[in-house]
Formats: sequence, C-alpha cells, structure tokens
Amino acid sequence: MGKTWILGQSYLSLSLIFLVLVYVCDSQEQGFNTYTISSFLYAKTQLKPYDWRYVRVELPPWFSSMSLALESDVNLQGLDEVKNASGSSMPIICVREGSPPLPDVHNTSITVTDYISNDSFIGTQSLQNVEKCYPVQKSIWLQLTNEQISPGTWYFGLFNGIGPVRTQSKMINRGSVYSFSGNISVEGCSTLTMLGQFCNQTVNMLSCNDGYNLTGIRLQNELYKGMENNAIACRDANGIVCHEGEPKIYVLDVMGIGEELFIAVANLTFSQTQPSNITRNLSLLYYARYGMMPLKAVYDFSGDLSKAPLVIKFPKAGRWYITIQPSDVLNRSEAGVRDSLKTCYLLIWQVFQCPLGKAGLNCTFERYNLQTVLRANPTIPFESKFMPISGKVSNDPNGFSLEPILSNFSTGENRDGSWTFFVLDVPYGATGGNVHIRLSSRSKINYEIYARYGGLPSLSSWDYFYANSTSSSNGSMFFKMYDYSDQMISFYMLYVRGGTWSFGLRQLHSADSTGQTDIFVSLERCPHKCSSHGSCQSMLDTGGLSLYSYCECDRNHGGFDCSVELVSHRGHIKQSIFLIASNAAAVFPAYWALRNKAFAEWVLYTSSGISSALYHACDVGTWCVLSFRVLQFLDFWLSFMAVVSTFVYLATISDAAKRTIHTILAIITALLAEMGPTRSKNIGYVIGLGTLGLLAGWLVEFCARNRTFSFPGQFHMNLLERWDIIKVWIRNTIRTIIKRFRWGFIIAGFAALAMAAICWKMESTKNYWIWHSLWHISIYTSSFLFLCSKAKVVSCENDGPADGSYELTRQNSFTGGVQGLAR
Repeated sequence: MGKTWILGQSYLSLSLIFLVLVYVCDSQEQGFNTYTISSFLYAKTQLKPYDWRYVRVELPPWFSSMSLALESDVNLQGLDEVKNASGSSMPIICVREGSPPLPDVHNTSITVTDYISNDSFIGTQSLQNVEKCYPVQKSIWLQLTNEQISPGTWYFGLFNGIGPVRTQSKMINRGSVYSFSGNISVEGCSTLTMLGQFCNQTVNMLSCNDGYNLTGIRLQNELYKGMENNAIACRDANGIVCHEGEPKIYVLDVMGIGEELFIAVANLTFSQTQPSNITRNLSLLYYARYGMMPLKAVYDFSGDLSKAPLVIKFPKAGRWYITIQPSDVLNRSEAGVRDSLKTCYLLIWQVFQCPLGKAGLNCTFERYNLQTVLRANPTIPFESKFMPISGKVSNDPNGFSLEPILSNFSTGENRDGSWTFFVLDVPYGATGGNVHIRLSSRSKINYEIYARYGGLPSLSSWDYFYANSTSSSNGSMFFKMYDYSDQMISFYMLYVRGGTWSFGLRQLHSADSTGQTDIFVSLERCPHKCSSHGSCQSMLDTGGLSLYSYCECDRNHGGFDCSVELVSHRGHIKQSIFLIASNAAAVFPAYWALRNKAFAEWVLYTSSGISSALYHACDVGTWCVLSFRVLQFLDFWLSFMAVVSTFVYLATISDAAKRTIHTILAIITALLAEMGPTRSKNIGYVIGLGTLGLLAGWLVEFCARNRTFSFPGQFHMNLLERWDIIKVWIRNTIRTIIKRFRWGFIIAGFAALAMAAICWKMESTKNYWIWHSLWHISIYTSSFLFLCSKAKVVSCENDGPADGSYELTRQNSFTGGVQGLAR
C-alpha cells in the first residue's frame, strides 16, 4: 500500500514538472513582452429570426494578437448543408474593418464555401470596402495576429438570416432562434520597438535628422527640383546601418495628406563592396505595407532599392511598415545570405506635401477642407452637411456651387484633366452613418467623382468612383447609386469609416459658362431617407460603444434602404381585404350570444372582431384609429378573453361566480398580451386557462348542487354500499355530461380549433396574410360551435316522477342514508 502511494506521488510530481516545462517553453515562444490590453466577455444573447448584432473590437497600433471565442447553439451538419441552405435563413458571421458589415446590400458578399478560421485571414488585404461572411458554427475560435489584420476598429456582425425581409416590419417573426456568447481578448506589446505575434521582432522607428536634404546624394528626382520648401527630407538618425543578411523592419509615420512618399538608400555596400562594384546578383529588396507588417506574399509595394527608390504617389496618412531584405540571386538560401552577406546603407526618405489649399504632384490644383455644419435637429445624431472653408461660396441648404472654386482647367498637369479636391472628417462615432454626394446641373454634368480614405484619390487609387452611367463603383458592397442622368448624380457610401476622406472632382473639359453645377455633401444616418417607405432607427453595438442606424421598413417594402417592393399595390389591397374582412366571422358567436341573452359574451366577441379588424387595418398601413401599440394590445387581449370566456360559458354557474372567474382570467390574459402577444406559447396558455376556467365552473356547480350532501355513519364500514353509491354518482355524472352537450357541435368545434392551430403553425412572413385570415375564421367558428354545443337539460339525479307528486319524509342524517326526496 505504501509503495503504491509513493509510486502515485512520483507520477504526480512528474506530471507537474512536465506541465511547468510546457508552460516555460510556451512562455519563451510567446515572449514576456506581451500583456492583455483589453478583454470583453459577452453574455448569452438571443437572436430571433432576421435579427442581428454587431461586436466592436478596438486594436491599437501596438497590439500583437486578438483572440475570439464564440459559442452558439447553431447545429449545421457539415458544409453540404451550408451550401444547400438558403442564405436568407442561414445564421452567418461577417467581418469588416472600420465600420459595421452590411451583407444584404448585394448578394455577392455572401461566402458559404468554408467555415471561418485563422486561414481565412491569410493574405487578406484591407477589408474596408469589402467584407467576408461565413456560416456560424457551434464553436468558433480565432487568433489573429498583426500580420493578418491591421490596427484600428473591427466589426463582427452576427445575422440570423439576411435579405430584403430582414428590415421589413412583420406582424409575426417565426423561425429558428439561436443564441451566442463569447469572449474577445486583445494582446499587445509592452515595448513599442518590439512587434510581431510574439513581440519578438525589432522594429526601427524612423525619425528625421534635422538639417538634412537630398542634395548631393546623386539621385535623379525631377519632382523635387524647385519644390524644396514643400518637402520634408529626412534620414535615419542612426546613420549608416549594417545587418548580416537578416531582414530589417522600419516604421514610418506619414503625418497628414501628402502628394508623394520617396524612400531610397545611399552609401550602399554589400560585404564592403563599393557601389560601383556591386554585381547584378546582389540586391536590396523592400516590401512596404500600409497599416500592418508586410510579408513576402502580402504587401502593397515591393522592389529593389539598389536599383531604384520607392516612390508612392498620394500615400495614405498613417503608419507605413517597410521591410528591407538583402538578397543574393546566386545564393537563394536564407542561411547562406545571412552568413555571407553583410549589407550597409543609409536610409533616406522624403514626404512631399503641397502648401495649404493646393494639391497635385505639381501643386497646381485646388484643395478645400470641408467644415461640418450640424443639423438643427439635435435628436438625430451625427446628421450634418459639409461646406468648404472659402469666401467664394455661400452657405446654401442645397449645397454650394462648383464653378467659383474649381481648379483652372488650363493648369492641368497632364492628360488626366483638371482636378479639384475636397477633404472632410467623419466622426469615429458616426461609423454607422452614410455619406451622401449629389451633383445637379442645368446642363450636362462634366465631372467624374473619386473618393478615397486616408489619402488623395487618383485614377489608379480610389475606394469609390463615378465616371458615367456605365463606369462606376455601383455594384460594390458599400456603394449605392440612386440617380445618374445627364443633369443629376446622387450616390451613397454606406456605413462609411470614421476618419479623413478625400474627394476628387475630375474635369475633362472646360466648364460651360451657361451651366451651373451644385454639389451637396452630407452625412446621413439612413440612406435615401429609407426611400420614404420606413423610419430610421438607431441602435448600439453589443458593447454599447458605437451607434449605428438602420431602416425599419413598412409591411410592403424591405432592403437596407426600404427600396425593395416585397408586396405590390394589388397584393397589398388583396392582403388588406383578407386580413380585415376575415374578422367578420366574429358575427357568428356574437349573434348566438346576443340571441341567448349572454350579454357579456356578446360584448367580448363583438369587441374582439372590431379591434382585430382595426389592428390589421393599421398593420397593413390602411388606417390607424389609435396607436399601433394600443391596437395590438386590444386585439390580442380581447382575442384571449373571447377564447377563455367560451370555455367558462359551458359551465352552468351563477352570474356572480362567472364574474369572478372572468375577472381573474382578464388579469392573466392582459399580462400575456402585454408581455409577449405574438409568442406561439400563448395558444397553449390561453387554451389551458380556458380549460381551468371550465373546470373551476364545474367545481362551483358541483359544490352548489351537493352542498347538503352527507354520508351515512356506516359508510366506512359497508364497502359494498359505498361502492354502489360511488358507481351511481359516476353514472349520473356521465349521463349529465352527455345530456348537457350536443356532441356533434363539440366534435365540429374541436375540428375548427385544430384547423386554427394548423393555420397558426403554417404562418410565415410570406404567407401570413392567407393563413392568419383563415385563423380568424377558424377560431371564431370554433367559438360559435362550442357555444351551440351547450344543451338546456336537467341533471339526472334531480329527475322527478312523471306525475309530479312528491312526499316529504323525515331523514336521519346519521342513519338514514342518502334519501333527500322520495317519490
């Protein structure tokens, strides 16, 4: 026994030592320079059909990795089911950089070929203008590094079904419901000069050495001749650097919008070889990337600095990463290059920026900063328009005129035409908004529009553009054209990213002196004012940090801007007639109740039919006599009361007892109608309440009929007599129940009730109008049949003799037995 215990302790010690070693190795691999920047735990959240949520993640420039763990109760059986499933009902997760994803603008954004994983982000370029969507899995775990995604704001959108129906107003919203919960953690590097997934890659921050210029380094750069005052020339403050073949990573921050970024090397030597003796097989490769570290397979620019400098026209403002790698064509192995090739050079760079108000490579074009003019309505967040800071134009509600502020057409630098640039800032809190640009003219519009985030646009670098009716970004995921005629151009950039945006107007011909072109630039919460078929709503993301807007469309329209007609005008009239006129079926139970002087039931059936007709008239947009919320409550509450009162009516009880039961049931059904009127469970609850009301009525009736009922003293001793009494009582009760109802009406009533249940089950968003109309008819018909099933009879135990003569007898309550009356 002792040996066994000692052996077990040894195994335990070895296991602990092994776990410690694994932890130490893993810590060494990840590095000790990482720390947790932020961590968020998202509680379990339920998504109803066509519901959605956004999760916002902020990644600072020094982040190293982001981990996302998501758990859901979605149960998809493999990719085959995903590919065969309808995109409109399948739960998906979408990812976008800078602003919330919007997957149902165009169906081209849907990707269902694979599940989301870390490999989904390998080789990914910017996801600002595109998004990736994947089916939701039961368990999702991602760990994305700063080599896969860039710093900034990222949005994960979870959608339980997409398509035009997503924003349509629905009386019912049935379908699969799923829930999710998750955790997001962001790791960062504690040292700014150490980056990478494990914070183990040294990064050199480039800073300027004052008083330095490019003169005398024998580089031919015609751009800067005569432009020295508009350029910032810098060189590495560390002077000449050398490295033994391994790559070196540099970081350069471009402050503000510039015209050109120039990077070159001077005094280059390979293993102390003079520049004049450098052979063709030796090269100094570079990889440049905006916002994140470049890889050999993923970069924005690449080339050989030993042959030509790096020139980036109209670079984006922000952080650029440049990796410099010596290379030997004859010795391609990295180990060979690292051991045999020592490279030394002086890194120099120059950022060319035009004077204030000028733009273009020769600084001959006009540039205007647009200031924000807030709307007068403070209840609408971030609604504003933009006007140029210039005394040449006036503040007009419809925009400003272009002709007074256009660049001189004769100063065009090349055949690309004349450009005029506008720069504006979108608040970061307004990333759920939309930028609207509208051009209008009395004659034919003679301009092309190009938009770009973070830098000036050109013919080769833009995010969105419009040249003519056949050449534009229309069809892009976040670009929507509304008007494109000779005299009008109007488009939206959807869910625009917060930050600096530049717009370039390209003029191909000189302006017509007889025509005037006005431009209107604004930031709006919902595109195209929801096409006048809905209302603009605002909502916070899951973390409550960002506000975004969406259109809530009417019953006949859908889509992100309510521009998709889901129900035609003729179909709307047909559906309205069916939904409203089907409530006329309430006349049948109401007429029967009035004829039999059941005035309480008559009021309930009549009120239920009228309130349901008024509610559906408001729901389909015909006419609202009261607010929609009030009409919905009255419809469901009175419908619930009509059902339960039918059950209570089947019991023959006094008016006082009936009023008591009605009062109790009225309170309970009012709570059901207030807390969740459209829940499917309410059908079972209401039928259960009606059944309880019927049983309570029968119990009251039984107690009233047998309140003088007493048992003989020998009842507990004579088993045979006791059993005979019980059989007689059961037989009389059954005979009473059989005689009390007309069972043909009972069977027909249950058939109508079953039909109502089938109609309720078959209801969906598309066929709601026909099945719900049949539900009206079925439920009122069942109430009418149940009312007709009640017969006026006298219970069997109270039946008297044929001649009607009775004789009172004396009864001993202890010994006389059960003989209340003797014939």
